Amino acid sequence: MWNKYKRDTEKGFWGGYKYPKALPRLYPLRRFPSPLPTATAEPQTRTRARAQGPEPDESRRGGRRGSGGGVEGDSANMKYVLVTGGVVSGLGKGVTASSIGVVLKACGLRITSIKIDPYLNTDAGTMSPFEHGEVFVLDDGGEVDLDLGNYERFLDIKLTRDNNITTGKIYQSVLEKERKGEYLGKTVQVVPHITNAIQDWIERVAAVPVDGKEGPADVCVIELGGTIGDIESMPFIEALGQFSYRVGAGNFCLVHVSLVPVLNVVGEQKTKPTQHSVRGLRGLGLTPNMLACRSTKVLEENVKDKLSQFCHVPAANIFTLYDVSNIWHIPLLLRDQKAHDAILKVLNLESVAREPKLDEWVARATLYDTLQDEVRIAMVGKYTGLSDSYLSVLKALLHASVSCRKKLVVDWVASTDLEDSTAKEAPDAYNTAWSLLKGADGVLVPGGFGDRGVKGKMMAAKYARENNVPYLGICLGMQLAVVDFARHVRNFPDADSAEFNPNTKTPCVIFMPEGSTTHMGGTMRLGSRRTFFEVTDCTSAKLYGDVKFVDERHRHRYEVNPDMVQAFENAGLQFVGKDETGKRMEIIEIPDHRFFVGVQFHPEFKSTPSKPSPLFVGLIAASCGQLDRVLRDGCNGHTVAAKQTISNGSLSPPVRENGHVKKQANGTANGSCHANGNGKHC
Repeated sequence: MWNKYKRDTEKGFWGGYKYPKALPRLYPLRRFPSPLPTATAEPQTRTRARAQGPEPDESRRGGRRGSGGGVEGDSANMKYVLVTGGVVSGLGKGVTASSIGVVLKACGLRITSIKIDPYLNTDAGTMSPFEHGEVFVLDDGGEVDLDLGNYERFLDIKLTRDNNITTGKIYQSVLEKERKGEYLGKTVQVVPHITNAIQDWIERVAAVPVDGKEGPADVCVIELGGTIGDIESMPFIEALGQFSYRVGAGNFCLVHVSLVPVLNVVGEQKTKPTQHSVRGLRGLGLTPNMLACRSTKVLEENVKDKLSQFCHVPAANIFTLYDVSNIWHIPLLLRDQKAHDAILKVLNLESVAREPKLDEWVARATLYDTLQDEVRIAMVGKYTGLSDSYLSVLKALLHASVSCRKKLVVDWVASTDLEDSTAKEAPDAYNTAWSLLKGADGVLVPGGFGDRGVKGKMMAAKYARENNVPYLGICLGMQLAVVDFARHVRNFPDADSAEFNPNTKTPCVIFMPEGSTTHMGGTMRLGSRRTFFEVTDCTSAKLYGDVKFVDERHRHRYEVNPDMVQAFENAGLQFVGKDETGKRMEIIEIPDHRFFVGVQFHPEFKSTPSKPSPLFVGLIAASCGQLDRVLRDGCNGHTVAAKQTISNGSLSPPVRENGHVKKQANGTANGSCHANGNGKHC
């Protein structure tokens, strides 16, 4: 019996194949036609990616591997800074990533940015503002995460849709390759195909210049959205772990943003949440080079030492991002704590960088803190329950108010609360909304979709028109101003927009012919479009510096009915800006009004502190009695007179509560808020 068992094992239990001596007898079911490779054949990586063999197109990545694991080629000198977040969301990873870029740019380096969003949506275009905040629109028509707006404003760069990576985009690109047969029959898996696609995307986009100069940037700042431990971000974390090896030591720096809370009961800073967050990050294969700790106050030295000991990060590489009066101080905090030195050391850039020059940031932050005279703007919208829904609008208002040396106060007015139905159902909310509207120095009606709150927005436009209150209507705000004019000036009582009443007999606003009626995502009129001034001496043209045309970003699928334009102009409503065909209305004005302007485009998307949007400057100036002076001094492109501005950078247009804000059942709120730059919103 024993001899038979010995004879069978030498042949193999199923088939007489004699296993190689190097193979353990623990796997009788598998057959290997040749001996397993020895440990000296090829270094083994930390993942299964290399064990499964190279991807068919891996040899076409544009370079060969150097001794340090990097890729020799066009992107061989590219440096990467990855910003991750832990403990909770909303810590300010976007502001941190932008501020890191500002400091490195001040050191003389060229910067580009990438935002990774792990959601399955292809882009942010179809997401509700209540779900994800505003949809930021780029020059190329990309509908992206609002953090890309932070990058553009902080760094004075122009990004593309590819600078926003989503799970949907990655899987879509991989599946398209699979359908074309580009994987040569391989089983397509998360590792290596998805992870390789992520890495290839990062390298490709990082090499695209975004600052108007030729050649790739020096440093690419990557922000990984979400929180460490989120299941949807796992492929990206794995890919970034591989990527750190792929680019090699000295080319990759990881900054982990975490929370160090202060418990009111004991009054001390607690490090345990950050310890657990870093432990989870290390368990996923990523080791932070430095920690950016969010807290209400400066980290104590013993707290830094404890974090250093338990997180394996040098104390010199642990920075505090404590609460400040406005977020223009954040790059200054990083500079004062020598964060740039730590990053430059990890990236081996100490010899090529200079000391950061942030004099303009210091001047801007100091100026903002000293503003006293207030200007009140009523923001009449339908998403007032989440101020991030209007983030770029708030920033543009803030840029303009600082340029006019005024302290911005935003009066949030839920458009539904202005309607007659609210007077019966919630009279207190109705009275509060109208009190805020009538107490404001100026009125702004931003864009939006859907018919909820439309009547309230139209009533706000009517109030501003009849009472000579400065008014700026953006996108839907312009269209509703036209509908109001048709109803109450031209006496067309049934005038309406086809978006809300497809059967109206007097369609003032119609669906654009090229729009899609079946698909929502990416089918609007998007991106930078040119507007030509038809009236050269109008207020808008003067604010833009008496130019013949302007390029602004659009996002709409409805437009003013060109067949009714002549009737409106005969009644006193001027269409001073049109597209290149002359049939698409872009800018409206009422000449004998203090300031009544509506635009089809979104001027807020191109506003920066150094170049505030001229139309927002016009609104603020008219609201505080400075419009004549601003028009007399003139604007240069997107910049008010030099003495009225500082320079580039960005301030998150934050607001703080002024009194009590009463939230309604629909999630909206009325209330007054001061912009103070600390990221808090009422």
